[in-house]
Amino acid sequence: MSVAAGGLVTLGETLGLLVAEDVGPLPLIRGMRLSMGGAESNVAIGVSRLGVPATWIGRLGRDSVGDLIERHLMAERVHCLVRRDAAPTALMLRERRTATASLVSYYRHGSAGSHLCPEDLPEDVIEQAGVLHLTGITPALGPGPAAAVREAMRRARAAGVPVSVDLNFRSRLWDAATAAPVFRELAAGADMLFAGDDEARIALGIQDPAGATSEELAVALGELGPTEVVVKRGRHGATARIDGAEIDVPAVPVDAVDTVGAGDAFVAGYLASRLTGRDAHERLSTAALTGAFAVTVPGDWEASPRPHEMSLLVAEENVQR
Repeated sequence: MSVAAGGLVTLGETLGLLVAEDVGPLPLIRGMRLSMGGAESNVAIGVSRLGVPATWIGRLGRDSVGDLIERHLMAERVHCLVRRDAAPTALMLRERRTATASLVSYYRHGSAGSHLCPEDLPEDVIEQAGVLHLTGITPALGPGPAAAVREAMRRARAAGVPVSVDLNFRSRLWDAATAAPVFRELAAGADMLFAGDDEARIALGIQDPAGATSEELAVALGELGPTEVVVKRGRHGATARIDGAEIDVPAVPVDAVDTVGAGDAFVAGYLASRLTGRDAHERLSTAALTGAFAVTVPGDWEASPRPHEMSLLVAEENVQR
């Protein structure tokens, strides 16, 4: 499978994922399900399932978990530009402590993914992309991954390739004070910026959780540079400011089984629609649908829909201006 020009290119760390099969304390469960997860690869899968070419760049260990990740991605028609590393592939363990609350443990220090560096970015792949998608997770992994993100962004902007950034704050990787200047740097280089309310406040240095509305956060983020800003509000929908226009999109009502991966599916729906020439309202409507699909089954990416499945969930409200 060759890299197709005009599609999505993304980079970052994908982890092996162990999920408890039962609800309850981890020492008492009967088994674990092995899968994979990673914000960037979740988006790549979501975009690919919607019929848009997607490429993921990363490092994996020379181990069975790395084999599993590459196999899954290739099965989802995501082109993998992978370097195998002597360090192990990272792992994430998810304990279903109650029916509605999960506890996550990471085993990623010194992992293969933390060794990502600018030299891992192949020539001409970013330059031929329709969109480069980055997250705020990768710079938190270490100096090499941070340099890779900056180099990817530099190359994309030099080539006129639109840059998408999802801030994706991870408190296990760094604190808000450390993340804030990096988030502002990413926002300044982005054309499209996605953030939750809390992530927007980190980037803007707002301490009070009630210090600004979603609309005000979107405007303030736009002043950092991006022309398309989407503040994701989970079950409350999303607020966007796109080319100066404010747009609200309600969430699609569904019975949530597992909310992990919903934000990535939302971004995938938006970017796939943008890459196929849809207008802002269609992008947000599609994003709301793909985000809703993500919560209907367990797993980070498994529920991402294909085009013929989109009608299975119908929004009760249209995008409102």
